[in-house]
Amino acid sequence: MPVTMSADRFEELVGDALDLIPPELTRAIDNVVVLIEPRDPENPHLLGLYHGIALTERDSHYGGALPDTVTIYREAILEHCADESEVVEEVAITVIHEIAHYFGIDEDRLHQLGWG
Repeated sequence: MPVTMSADRFEELVGDALDLIPPELTRAIDNVVVLIEPRDPENPHLLGLYHGIALTERDSHYGGALPDTVTIYREAILEHCADESEVVEEVAITVIHEIAHYFGIDEDRLHQLGWG
């Protein structure tokens, strides 16, 4: 049974998770939009998704690119968790996981670091 949570509370948790990112890294984030959507239509169990060009892949042709996006899938996370404390933890893990992709950290390394 999915956890019941208001959209405002979920958005607050995403903001709290973004606040966990160290300030020196936050200052390095540029041209990124964080979105909250109900579900990924192609993969309804996906908890989050980074879409863009990682910092490690950007070159002199990057200028003028549309913002990268980090999408957090609210319904998928609420369905994945048993209670609000799990939602808090999963939102933090998912947000940090997706932001890490912006910095060029791949799935294998994220799992090694405990953010998989």
